[in-house]
Amino acid sequence: MMKKRVLVILSGCGVRDGSEIHEATLILLALDREGAEICCAAPDIPQTQCVDHYRGVSVRENRNVLAESARIARGKIVPLTQVDLSQIDAVVLPGGLGAATNLCDFALTSGSVTVEPSVKKVLLDAQAAGKPIGFACIAPVIAAALFGSMGVRYTIGRDQGIAARLASTGAVHVETAVTETAVDSRLKIVSTPAYMLAGRISEVEAGVTAMVRDVLKMA
Repeated sequence: MMKKRVLVILSGCGVRDGSEIHEATLILLALDREGAEICCAAPDIPQTQCVDHYRGVSVRENRNVLAESARIARGKIVPLTQVDLSQIDAVVLPGGLGAATNLCDFALTSGSVTVEPSVKKVLLDAQAAGKPIGFACIAPVIAAALFGSMGVRYTIGRDQGIAARLASTGAVHVETAVTETAVDSRLKIVSTPAYMLAGRISEVEAGVTAMVRDVLKMA
């Protein structure tokens, strides 16, 4: 059986300004355990903000999303614009605030959500080609922004404030437990709350493992 090749889109390195490291690592682990071939990519753009994770405050630094994401990928990463989607069977996005500031502007505005151009192109093309997409934590806001007009079903756990804000897109929020997934089998989109609900890393592991398995079943 051919290995499934899965694109993991990262948004930096660190929960407050990039990819949530636990979520990203556990997704990579789950994919590896399922025998998938992993391709990591990220937009080659400046980070929207930089945070000192020890003090929890913003700092005046210039960082690049691709370069920071390479920390998680151990250097094995490519610019998102260079990904050949014809060679990819599925796409997965971990959460972290970078998903809502670097991959889209959900956390930076109270209005409609704008998705970073290279992320938008890859996800729209993947969905149109019937390739499943998985989202963790806050990343499903991107699914709502891009596929809300199609009535996508997604979860960010139980945050009714976020769900209410995204309702205008046409997306349908599904409440789930931390270890569960919301599966939109029509659009081939899977999401799980991860640290939107999790209090322990083991809860994140259970949820993202289930998400990865649901994605691979449709790949």
